[in-house]
Amino acid sequence: MIGYYILLGLIALVSWAISSKLKSKFEEYSKVHLRNGMSGAEIAEKMLADNGIYDVRVISTPGRLTDHYNPADKTVNLSEAVYNQRNAAAAAVAAHECGHAVQHATAYAMLTMRSKLVPLVNVSSTLSQWLIFGGLILGAAAGLGFGFYVAVIGLVLMAVTTAFSFITLPVEYDASNRALAWLKNKNMLSQQEYAGAEDALKWAARTYVVAAIGALASLLYWAFQVFGRRD
Repeated sequence: MIGYYILLGLIALVSWAISSKLKSKFEEYSKVHLRNGMSGAEIAEKMLADNGIYDVRVISTPGRLTDHYNPADKTVNLSEAVYNQRNAAAAAVAAHECGHAVQHATAYAMLTMRSKLVPLVNVSSTLSQWLIFGGLILGAAAGLGFGFYVAVIGLVLMAVTTAFSFITLPVEYDASNRALAWLKNKNMLSQQEYAGAEDALKWAARTYVVAAIGALASLLYWAFQVFGRRD
């Protein structure tokens, strides 16, 4: 038990450190202005066009670091800063989100799998721990096998959420690789600008790695709790 909380504390600390580093990196590269003078929105629109994608809209969305690609309505949603700004950080984010649009257009297998899991994950992420807690309490209070099976169902749902976290990793890394390859091949950025974009995306990807490790640690802990009490 103590070891688990120490592990969670370490994961939380690493997550905080990486998130802080990511923010500082984006602030740093937000000061590296693009020689081509293009905004994040213009970068996104050009990358889509260069990949023969004309049915995806680039729109502005409120907030900071709220950038995402929505395959349901085929929109590249860029936060206000990224949409309007003309710097290396904005170029990196805009191209990355377009990388997801390219994945969608080319039926990238991992993105397809991830998209299919979204409805299930929306349910499992909410119910899993409640079912595990409820099952453990039922088992402890009444000594009934029923409680064990309820907890196992919760574990299965938690496993789905954990799998989703790991499936997200190749999706995010592939989108960044597509973005960087396009930025380089089309000579969109100077050497300094490209280095900043590459570094920013590298730190962004690390946040997903930490999230996946945290999800796995939680799953293993609750699995030990459920099956350990069965012995």
